[in-house]
Amino acid sequence: MRIVLFMAITTLPLHAETAEYPLSDKPPVKLFHLSHPSGISASVSNLGATLRSLSVPDRDGKFANILVGFETPDEWLDNKPFFGSTVGRYANRIAQGKFSLNGEAFTLSINNNPNHLHGGTNGFDKAIWASEVISDQAIRFTYHSKDGEEGYPGNLDVTVEYILGEDSLKWKATATTDKATPVNLTNHAYFNLTGSRENSVLDHVLKINAAEYLPVDKDLIPTSELKSVSGTAFDFQGPATIGENLKKMEGSFDHNLVLKQNTQGPAAICHDPASGRVMELSTNQPGLQFYLSSPFGNKFSAFCLEPQKFPDSPNQPDFPSSILHPGETYSHEITFRFPEPE
Repeated sequence: MRIVLFMAITTLPLHAETAEYPLSDKPPVKLFHLSHPSGISASVSNLGATLRSLSVPDRDGKFANILVGFETPDEWLDNKPFFGSTVGRYANRIAQGKFSLNGEAFTLSINNNPNHLHGGTNGFDKAIWASEVISDQAIRFTYHSKDGEEGYPGNLDVTVEYILGEDSLKWKATATTDKATPVNLTNHAYFNLTGSRENSVLDHVLKINAAEYLPVDKDLIPTSELKSVSGTAFDFQGPATIGENLKKMEGSFDHNLVLKQNTQGPAAICHDPASGRVMELSTNQPGLQFYLSSPFGNKFSAFCLEPQKFPDSPNQPDFPSSILHPGETYSHEITFRFPEPE
C-alpha cells in the first residue's frame, strides 16, 4: 500500500486533531494532543491507540517528554518495537502460537519465532482505531476485532481511553466478546525519566511490589514455576537501581513479575536521581513485565513496565485465567502518576 506524506506535526493546541497520512482504504492516521492546566501533556495516535509522548516536569519545573519513541511521522508507520502501542489481542507471548479452548485447537500467527507475540503480525498496534475526543484531557478509541483475526476466536469489541489528570495519565481498556477467547491488553510505553533517549536508565531507582517472578525458557516462555525474587536480579523490593540488579544476571530483563495482591500502594515506583522525576504505576492486573531496552543504538536507554496477565496463560492452567466469555467485560486500568519531583 502506497503511503503519501500529508503534513508534518508541529506544536498542537488543546485536543488538536491532525491528519498525518491519508491511507487509501482506511481512515487517516491522526494525532491528538491532550493537555491539563497543570502543564502535563500527552499526544496519542489512532494508529494502534498509541501513546506517543508524555511531558512532565523535573525538580526545576522543566517539562520534557519522558517517552522513548520515533521523531517523525514516517517512522511511526512501522512501529516494530511497539513504542507506546496498545498491544493485543494478547500481550506478550503464546508458545508456538497455539492453544486449545473448549476442546478446540487454535493456531495463531508466528511473529516472534517460534512464538506469537503481542497479538501477531497485524495486532491491535497496527489497526486504525475509531476516535472520539471527550475533552481537553481525555480521548476514547474503539476497535472491532473480527472472529478469526490473527487466528483468535470470537468478535471482540475493544475500548481504550486515555485520561489526563493534574499529575497523572490513565490508560483504561475494556472489551466484550461473542465467543470465549483469550484477552490480555496492555500499553507498551518505553520510559526514560531523564527526558532524553540519549541517556541511560541504569541509574533509575526502581521498586516493584513483587516477591515472585516467572522463570522462562530459552524462548522466553514461562516454565510454570513461581520463584522468589530474593537474592536474584528480579528483587526490586528494596528498591534497587536498574543497573545494580542488571549486574546479577546474564543478558537483560524481559521477565514477568508476580505482583502482590490485596496490598496498598503502587505496583511499581521509579525515580530518576538526575532529574528528580518520580513515576508511580498502579494496575489491577496480576503481572508486570519488566523489559530493559536499547533502542536507537543507545545502550539501555529505555525501560518498559507492562501490566498484564501472565505470558502463555492460555497454555498454563495454573496461571490466572485470561479467557473472556460472552456476557463478561474485560477491564484493565493502568495509572501513571507523577508526584512532586524529589
